[in-house]
Amino acid sequence: MWPLRITVFYPIRATYVLPVNQMNKERLTKTLVDRLTPDETEYVAWCGKLAGFGCRVWPSGKKVFIVFYRAGGRSSKLRKKTIGTYGTLTVDQARREAEKYLASAQLGQDLVGEECKAKTEMTMSQLCDEYLEHGVALKKPSTIATDIGRINGHIRPLLGKKKISAVTRKDIERFLNDVAKGKTANDQRTKKRGRSIIKGGKGTASRTVRLLGGIFTYAVNQGYLDNNPRLGVKTFKDRSMDRFLSDAEMEQLGQALVEAETIGLPWKFNDGAAAKHRPTEIETMREKMSSHVTGAIRLLILTGCRLREILHLKWSEVDFERHLLNLPDSKTGRKTVYLSRGAVDVLEALPRIGTYVVLGRNPDKPRSDIKRPWQRIADHAGLEGVRLHDLRHTFASQGAASGMSLQMIGALLGHKSPETTARYAHLTEDPLRRALNDMSTQLENAVVPGKNSRA
Repeated sequence: MWPLRITVFYPIRATYVLPVNQMNKERLTKTLVDRLTPDETEYVAWCGKLAGFGCRVWPSGKKVFIVFYRAGGRSSKLRKKTIGTYGTLTVDQARREAEKYLASAQLGQDLVGEECKAKTEMTMSQLCDEYLEHGVALKKPSTIATDIGRINGHIRPLLGKKKISAVTRKDIERFLNDVAKGKTANDQRTKKRGRSIIKGGKGTASRTVRLLGGIFTYAVNQGYLDNNPRLGVKTFKDRSMDRFLSDAEMEQLGQALVEAETIGLPWKFNDGAAAKHRPTEIETMREKMSSHVTGAIRLLILTGCRLREILHLKWSEVDFERHLLNLPDSKTGRKTVYLSRGAVDVLEALPRIGTYVVLGRNPDKPRSDIKRPWQRIADHAGLEGVRLHDLRHTFASQGAASGMSLQMIGALLGHKSPETTARYAHLTEDPLRRALNDMSTQLENAVVPGKNSRA
């Protein structure tokens, strides 16, 4: 039966196991490789005619040719070589390259070992380039973009010229402290009239060191290094950024949203601004917000969605009949969002212009952000230090206060891991306490002296 799917796992220390009994006896050809379909986990389809030659299929659909061999008998180290990506290389080209490595192994020559030895002399900057090309296949484009920012903003400036074999645990500890103190902080103008702002801080330092550990894990798995120098480096504890709006704050926000979309919010002038640039007519002294902006904020509150999930939401993904959002891609993959009656009302009230629910400058492209209007609305509502993401936390806190279990909250938020939802555990105290009081009334009447005589 074709294809034979064999999952290959990658521990921190690279120990690859080549299956001895290969049920597939067919030659790996273009027709067979085209027929390979992605699965939830990566797998390798091996060639039945050239032992050690195979095609790895990633969940993203990417197909990469590989070759495994031992140079020097069973006691020698198992070597793995990534030959190239299908589409860039043909099956025949990859086969010829695999034959070269396998033939050399038969003669006792370890080509991969020699290449790995040479790779230990590459610089950190070169390793980062290779990692971004070959080591991020399972990451989302948004995550890769974040990785690139951290690599270019912090790793290259501080460690880029250092040989990878020379980087030690102490170097990474020093790197952590330097980024935390703002050594790599930068503010530069870009070509398109914008600014590139790079910030330091403990949170940035910890996240960049975790990325650095992933890059070194890639180097270990490729055989470039024997050990990961990031192991044992303690990072700063992440600050709890959870902020929940109280009932009073929710009312203030609701009033500000109505005011923003009807009469507009009062202009807020910068101190020292030239008077001649200020509006003089009364009717121009207020700023009116688009219903798409206020609608987006209401949807964030009523659905618990992430900002990008709302800004990138298409009308074709809204199921009004069943009250669902069918998101083809989110931070955790494909996701179904359940809509309350209030959320459906907000969607039905929005003008349908273009492809996306939240209208931006281009009707056929998603709006990039709503930071500025949100800040104006939050300031007017007196919500100090409240981020858009805190609306998601508020949705979860209201669910906990109403008696929902953590499992239900996690399902509504689209969490894959129970640990992610555990941050809301303390919020379930009030419904538990109410339930406890209701349940224990009869017990108290029986065993607590004078209980029936209490006022």
